[in-house]
Parts: sequence; structure tokens; C-alpha cells
Amino acid sequence: MYSLIAALTLAVVGYIAGSVTIIKEGEEGIVERLGQYRRTLKPGLNFVIPVFDTVWYESTREQILDIDPQQAITRDNVPLTVDAVMYWKILDGQKARYGVEDLDLALTNLVVTALRGEIGQLDLRETVSGRTKINQALLHQLDEATESWGVKIMRVEVQEIKPSEAMLESLELEQTAEIKRKATMSETESTVESIRRIALALQGQPNAQDVLRYLVAQKYVEANLRLSESDNSKVIFMDPRSLTESVEKLISGEELNNGNGSKQP
Repeated sequence: MYSLIAALTLAVVGYIAGSVTIIKEGEEGIVERLGQYRRTLKPGLNFVIPVFDTVWYESTREQILDIDPQQAITRDNVPLTVDAVMYWKILDGQKARYGVEDLDLALTNLVVTALRGEIGQLDLRETVSGRTKINQALLHQLDEATESWGVKIMRVEVQEIKPSEAMLESLELEQTAEIKRKATMSETESTVESIRRIALALQGQPNAQDVLRYLVAQKYVEANLRLSESDNSKVIFMDPRSLTESVEKLISGEELNNGNGSKQP
């Protein structure tokens, strides 16, 4: 008799203990009864039916998804390596469990696809300088896409945008070539001014025009040689007519006369 009472007591105690479920703050409990969704448990003390009920725990805290570096191509066909980090949280545990097979994998694939698509709409300059714009576009797109999964995207941050080594070298060479080109053009302007001063000094001397023509030709050849040494594939040769336009005026005496205020007799 006592054995039976003890057994019943243990059974009751075991049943009560098995029916008690404590959900921690920052979590939800998804209750399945015989394989079907029954209800969602909130933080605190909850009761379920042992054996028949199964509880699955879902975190409602903000979580971090770090995306490994991915290959992307800009609108102007420049290959880049980009990575990003996304902050998200579950708002509806039921949708998060039943709305998608593997939530983490689904979120990863979604971010990678959206990131490549957004980079593909921008050229290299816009991509490098428009990181904030990319973040906002990704946030809007991802938040809308994950609504049916019970997920809220808090923010998305593109961490690094890195062109290939070959592209970096090409950009550096192009920048160097542009600096050299501007320096050469500036030197050409200085040459014109120097010739003008020489023309003033030679005014009234025999063969002055021949000397000026020789100087113009010499400076033109030197300038084009400097430009041809540029590493840039697009070498720009100066037009002799454009180069010597103001010098021809010097040779004809027009600039000199204007510089004195009136034509000389």
C-alpha cells in the first residue's frame, strides 16, 4: 500500500516537474503538440503537457551575421571584394521556425545576393564613395524580404570594398600619368611666357622671327617626348597649332605691339 502511494506521489511530482518550463528573458518557446504548432511561450514560468508537448527555443535578442568577403562586379565591369555585417532579431518566433527551412543560411544567401546586386548598379567611383547609400539600400531591401520570416533587420554595414591588386596598380598608374600630364601642360604655358619675354628682348634684332620659330619647335618636341613617357595607355599629343597659337602672335609682332600699348611704325 505504501509502495503504491509512494509510486503515485513520485509520478505526480514527476509530471508536475516535467510540465514546468521556464523561458528566459530574450527568448521565446515554440510549443509543438504531436508535431503541430500549439502556442508561443513568453519569458517566465510556463506549463506544458509532458510527453505530448515539445518546446523549441528561439532567441529574440539582436544577433550578428558576419558575411565573408564576396566577389562582386561594378556597373563598369570592375571586380571588387566586399564584405558586410548585418544586425537582426526575431520578432515572431512562429514565423522564424516555420517560414523558412534554415534561417541562418537563408539570411546569408539573401545578404550576398542583395550586396552583389547593389554593387552591380554602381560604377567604381560611386561604390567607393557611396558606402552609406549602399547600406541604406541593403537595409530597405533585406528588411522587406525577411518580413515573412518574422525577422527584423536592424542595420547593415559594408565593412570593406577592395578592388583587385591589378586594378589598384592600374588606378595608381592612371593617377600618376594625369599628374604628369598636368605638369607638362603647366610647363608649356610657362614656355609660352618665356618665349614672349625672349621676343621682347629680341625686338628689332636681325633673324628674330627665325630664332623664335626654332625655340617653339624645340619646346614642342620636348613636351611631346615627356608625354610619350607616360605609363598611361592613352597618350595625348599636343596639337602644334594649339601649342603655338599665342606664340605665332608673338612672332608676327601683334602681342609685342599690344604689350607696348600701340602698334609700332
